[in-house]
Amino acid sequence: MLDPTSMAAVSSLLSTMAMSMATEAGKRGWESLGALARRIAGREVPAPVGAEERGELAAVLAGAAARDPEYARALGVLFRTAPAPASATAVPRQLPATARFFTDRRRPLKQLDKEAGRKADGLPRVAVVYGPGGIGTSAVPIHWGSRNAHRFPDGQLYLDLRGGAGSGHDAPAVLRHFLRKLGVADADVPPAAEDRIDLFRTLVADRRLLVVLDHARSAAQVCPLLTGAPGVFTIVVARRPLAGLDAVPVPVGPLAAKDARALLSRLTGLRWRGDHEAALRAVLDRCGGFPCALRTAATTLTLPQDPAPDGSAPPAREPAAPDPDPVRAAVDDAYRALSADAARLHRLLALHPWPAIGPAQAAATAETIGAEAERLLGELVAHGLLETRDGVRYHHRPLVRQHAEALAAREDRPAGCSAAVSRTVSWALCLAVPADRAALPERWHLGPLYDLLPPGPYADPRAALATLDCELPTLVAAVLAAEAYGDHHSVWQLCEALWAVQLKAGRHEQVLPALRAGVRAARALAPEAGPVPEAGPVPEASGARVRVRARMHTQLALALAELGADHFAEAEEELRQAARASQSAGHRLGRATAVETLGLLRLRQWRYAEALDLFEEADAVLVAIPDGGEGSRDVPRARALLRRHRGRALRGLGRRDDATRWLEQALEYFRANDPYNTARTLTDLAETRSEAGQAGEALAHFEEAAGLLAEGGAGYHLSRLRELREAVARDAE
Repeated sequence: MLDPTSMAAVSSLLSTMAMSMATEAGKRGWESLGALARRIAGREVPAPVGAEERGELAAVLAGAAARDPEYARALGVLFRTAPAPASATAVPRQLPATARFFTDRRRPLKQLDKEAGRKADGLPRVAVVYGPGGIGTSAVPIHWGSRNAHRFPDGQLYLDLRGGAGSGHDAPAVLRHFLRKLGVADADVPPAAEDRIDLFRTLVADRRLLVVLDHARSAAQVCPLLTGAPGVFTIVVARRPLAGLDAVPVPVGPLAAKDARALLSRLTGLRWRGDHEAALRAVLDRCGGFPCALRTAATTLTLPQDPAPDGSAPPAREPAAPDPDPVRAAVDDAYRALSADAARLHRLLALHPWPAIGPAQAAATAETIGAEAERLLGELVAHGLLETRDGVRYHHRPLVRQHAEALAAREDRPAGCSAAVSRTVSWALCLAVPADRAALPERWHLGPLYDLLPPGPYADPRAALATLDCELPTLVAAVLAAEAYGDHHSVWQLCEALWAVQLKAGRHEQVLPALRAGVRAARALAPEAGPVPEAGPVPEASGARVRVRARMHTQLALALAELGADHFAEAEEELRQAARASQSAGHRLGRATAVETLGLLRLRQWRYAEALDLFEEADAVLVAIPDGGEGSRDVPRARALLRRHRGRALRGLGRRDDATRWLEQALEYFRANDPYNTARTLTDLAETRSEAGQAGEALAHFEEAAGLLAEGGAGYHLSRLRELREAVARDAE
């Protein structure tokens, strides 16, 4: 075990615990640390924010441990039970397959060779490959990386920063993605951006790794992802050089005439001779050396026909009009070659930048059956208008989507476009609501769809949660699509259906764009939350719609609170708005939830006295709900949770006897209703009694909690629980 009196060791402990707060066990450990800090200081100690404040607190804790054996013992328990530092255990191979007929690009490839092979001097190895859309900038680093895989035995990381609607590919989201691909467990990804940067750079410091950041928008998006590690080579792909990014510029231009000619021959399998040569040359002239245009044009190339049986010549084909944009010209040709149904699907799928498109979604959009949708998707792929890596999910290139979206505006008219998006959003709701209900059946919810839609085909909550997690990017995009078309009701109902994947799978960051849209939609539906009427029914404007607004504020606040201290102030404001809106609507359960959540935020900040007051306020709101009144079914469980939270706050204040009393009351309810919360409460009770020197009682609680967690498959919580139990057992000997 590390020396608890060592300043460096305690600093490392604080960093590890701050990074582990994405899990219930991590939150519990952080609260224990706050309680110890308060005991040592004899007063409330604000939770540290950032590395500098953690260093200041580490000095205080290490000094106290050096002076007092009791504090050294308590710190030692935290050392033994803290999560192990995250480690990189995987060798990612994320680079997409290179183009089958990659042609030329000798100069850009040589420039990448030079930057990758230069002598390490402490400067980041970074190159920016840039050029206009359709010129093949993405193909260059992918081909180079495939050809040089031997240089990077520790892996290749790749991400298309363009993503789709709601992909949220800012630097913290990219770091989460890369850390997961390096083998860091979801639970070990730090909530704070600063800590993610530190962890990423630490894990790759000794690795030989290629990182490709495709379709970057700005230097600000890229710079936090750079590292000076000598074995890491980062290639950024962009439309133009990025101001503020120090990188080797690697421009990519049109193919030379001979290389364009060679690529077209390979794509079509045709030789340049006889009647074919004129047709091929016309394609070359039209495509202007753009590989994307050549590949698309090759799918619709029409060659001269043989004479008819009567000897007459085939009708002459009108030459296509010249176009200053060769990519658009090729896409236009491919579109004209589609069947009517495929052309319609092509237009309607382009009305929103979906991150991925599956057959079920396409069928809903086009009002057809799944098998027909799959056939039409295949036709679009064959004509180069959709791309797919697995034959299951499809996506547009940006230029192709923009072309199709313009066609839809002209051919399908606003009413047809709006109806198509509405059908897609309805499909998303019909998928998400039953899955959310099955994944988290015990929670209360808003919206009529939870009663109207049939249950989904889920064997258990885990299967339902997996469906939500798999479809999450598309569901977030559906929220933003509904907002773009002014469908406020679908926006908030989709957000409501993201509760389970947010809370149980921890996808707070991924759902954030949708939740912000949910708050905007709720504000549009209920612009102002008026006072509660003294008598008579609550008007709708202050009723159902204001409840929705409160719900959206609360859900957004939950996500913000999980993203670290940088978001705490915004989370608090959202919760205060939620409480006011719920009170305005006379919705006691919603108000209690908002106040309770603010109390949980205070626990995270080590503000235990305020947390206790908030939990008592929330309980008073619940007590006022009459038997048979709205939400009365949920009151017993909600009050039991508040008893547990009171115990946690009182433990932080050092009032162990009071904490034990509240925890025992919570335990009495959970034993008969909720094994998971029984285990969590038993663990709280065990830690409280351990601090009071009641080792025997603490060990009994630990044993019972461990059995319940093992039955429920909660491996991460169980691991920490075993460490706690062993620490108490050693101290009891």
